[in-house]
Amino acid sequence: MKTAQDDRTEARLLYWQGYRIPEITKALGVLGPTLHSWKRRDDWDSAPVVQRVEQSIDARLCQLLKKNEKTDQDLKEVEALTKALERTARIRRYDDGGNEADLNPNVKNRNRGPRKSNKKVKNEIPPEALDRIKEGFMDEIFGYQKEWLHKKTLHRIRNILKSRQIGATYYFSNEALVDAATTGDNQIFISASKAQAHVFRNYVVQAAKKWADVELTGDPIVLPNGAELIFLSTNSNTAQSYHGHLYVDEYFWIQRFQNLRKVASGMAAHKKWRQTYFSTPSSVNHEAYPFWTGSLFNRGRKKDDQIQLDVSHKKLASGRMCEDGQWRQIVTLLDAEAKGCDLFDIEQLKLEYSPEEMANLFMCEFVDDTFSVFSFAELTACMVDSWVVWDDYKPLAPRPLGSREVWIGYDPSRTSDNASCVVVAPSPVPGGKHRILEKLNWVGMDFVDQAARMKTLTEIYNVTHIGIDKTSIGSGVYDMVKRFFPRAVGYDYNPSIKSQMVLKAKDIISHGRLEFDNGWTDMVHAMLMIKRAMTAGGGQMTYQAGRTNDGGHADLAWALMHALDNAPLHESMANTGILEIF
Repeated sequence: MKTAQDDRTEARLLYWQGYRIPEITKALGVLGPTLHSWKRRDDWDSAPVVQRVEQSIDARLCQLLKKNEKTDQDLKEVEALTKALERTARIRRYDDGGNEADLNPNVKNRNRGPRKSNKKVKNEIPPEALDRIKEGFMDEIFGYQKEWLHKKTLHRIRNILKSRQIGATYYFSNEALVDAATTGDNQIFISASKAQAHVFRNYVVQAAKKWADVELTGDPIVLPNGAELIFLSTNSNTAQSYHGHLYVDEYFWIQRFQNLRKVASGMAAHKKWRQTYFSTPSSVNHEAYPFWTGSLFNRGRKKDDQIQLDVSHKKLASGRMCEDGQWRQIVTLLDAEAKGCDLFDIEQLKLEYSPEEMANLFMCEFVDDTFSVFSFAELTACMVDSWVVWDDYKPLAPRPLGSREVWIGYDPSRTSDNASCVVVAPSPVPGGKHRILEKLNWVGMDFVDQAARMKTLTEIYNVTHIGIDKTSIGSGVYDMVKRFFPRAVGYDYNPSIKSQMVLKAKDIISHGRLEFDNGWTDMVHAMLMIKRAMTAGGGQMTYQAGRTNDGGHADLAWALMHALDNAPLHESMANTGILEIF
């Protein structure tokens, strides 16, 4: 009678013969999760080759020896298998520290010269390792990612507008790794900052380690087959010297996009190279918007040669090859969920974000910043490649900014149990630039834990100001922070206080005196949510976020303004000589 152990042994042998888990499931009738559990617990991937061969030979010998009547061919096979077992036994002795004589008894140290070096080839991905990477890659991707993979070789340009956090960067990094290892083609990744570019690199390294136990090193990563995986930020001075398949991440957040596109498309000018652009939406005023809508294609063309693209979600949800030669697709959070993505609790997200934020971040709707206090252009002008520009900031050091002073701003959410906190390094000179060093989002933490986190910040930074919204639920945190930082400032929100903070932040940002990392698109989102409004009685101008009147959205923006409120008023005027500050 066949037992579960028999299935386990047979499944292992089939796996070592090159069958994939779905194929073994079909052959044996054992569920996939069970096979994956056996694979992990018995460590099928790490078994030495000689062990795999021995067990396969042993299984076949047992089959033959159990036969009551053996043919001549059976007896010949038994003899051949027995010799093979003897051979594997000698290999085992050799692997356990033996010498060449263990492999061939007729040879007694014939080669007394220096042994050939067994040094491992750098970044080598053997065929069996590549197969494991491919299998792991395919087992993890969702339906919309399978569509991207299918379109990879069908269309030269893929242009994807996507929801936040649906795994696009993760997917494309793995797609590129498999393609580089398979074809030897270069893969070029471009991001808004060096930090973002290294997200690509980290995903590539993690995939090779996770699925094949291969250590990939270097920047760029160079494979033995000649393929290079190149990770660039938009300010790279060497971008034009590369060529290969191109991936441009979050392109709706890249400054001077048209200049970048000219350089980037030049790297992939040859017909064999593919271009992939993907991003969450930003503003309709961004330079990349005409590239998405197709109006860029029409510039300089005769009227008869122009096109009118329908880039609505209805038209592009399933993907479409457009008249300008680009394959476009829109993938909202609901689309992702419908195609297998189970990473989100959408109802909870609706509690954490205003309808306007939900539409922009997760439903692929562009922001019209016409009514926002802070314009998209002036906010993106504050974005810098912090890894390159801030040489005095060491985020992993015990004292990241040494003895330089910092300001902290904190704001609790009124719609969920999370809170936002920012750390700002003020300019050391009047009228200089302030820098947002850290942005923190605390979810599911009570007042004690949040206050403890701020206390930790005071221990690694020289904190001179902490601004806290204590209007309602923030009062508990404020009371605790006052115990270890008596100078903490609490804000009881009213139209006057809001106006003071917003106008001061507007003065700083509009004069180009704020910097934060290029990858922090959520900071831009938050600031764009701040809009002018009238009080409930209609008699006074105030400011609010989102489409409600509670001012409880864009917590990151309010946290920033609590920190910047410590800046002297009209610093920029002092810097231009209009106003002297003594």
